[in-house]
Amino acid sequence: MSAMPYAPPTSPSRRAFAAALAALFLVPACSRVRTGPDESHVIRLGVEGGPHAEIAEVAKGALAKQGITLKVLEFSDYTRPNAALFDGDLDANSYQHQPYLDAQNASRGYDFVSVGKTVVFPIGVYSAKVRSLDALPPGGTIAFPNDPSNGGRSLLLLQANGLIHLKAGSDPVTPTVADVETNPKGLRFVEVDAAQLPTVLPDVAAAIINTNYALQAKLDPDEEEHPQREAEGGRQRGGDADHGQRFAQGIKQQREHRDRPPIGSPRRTPPP
Repeated sequence: MSAMPYAPPTSPSRRAFAAALAALFLVPACSRVRTGPDESHVIRLGVEGGPHAEIAEVAKGALAKQGITLKVLEFSDYTRPNAALFDGDLDANSYQHQPYLDAQNASRGYDFVSVGKTVVFPIGVYSAKVRSLDALPPGGTIAFPNDPSNGGRSLLLLQANGLIHLKAGSDPVTPTVADVETNPKGLRFVEVDAAQLPTVLPDVAAAIINTNYALQAKLDPDEEEHPQREAEGGRQRGGDADHGQRFAQGIKQQREHRDRPPIGSPRRTPPP
């Protein structure tokens, strides 16, 4: 399933995104639901609060018509939905793109797989002090997410807008600050937990914030006062053609549950 750019919750497109989410559990429905004497055809889905949760709530209605109960559990940060999936408290989650999943699998010993894509949330540059990237002051501080995938995504966005240049041969998905080769404005970088980035806006020249956290903080990604974001569909200006698909959000499950009902799987001790 191809990924679609996110539309605001008031848009009719929300129904299309929810239908896409629901379809991932309906084909085939029997392979991704819990069955039992008290919980017949139940899916426990972990999501981030905000647009992910709003889309899931609409999908719940579509699934109910097919006799499937979608239990939506909301989380407030990026690490807990994967921990809950690992512990067996969820059947699937829907909030992360593939680079973040890959980094989590590598660093935490998970064995999660993607079973489908839903939407693309562009990441954007927000500022309480300037109205354009050209107006960023020399030596200004840029805050961005502290996880490798979204941190790298932030640096790629800055490069796409001519603020920095990354070394040749740096990772095309997860470059780091150490890969910055030229930085004409002498910008300084600080890595912050993604959920906390809106709170640091008064203290930095700009912050690069994921759309779900921006919306929760009442920041409008489409307002002109915000300097720049990834282009529609998540593709960066000057980026590669696969960029949007790479950062598409998707449904994630344990690999062992990909093709059979996630019933009775043992609870395991999280990796150190």
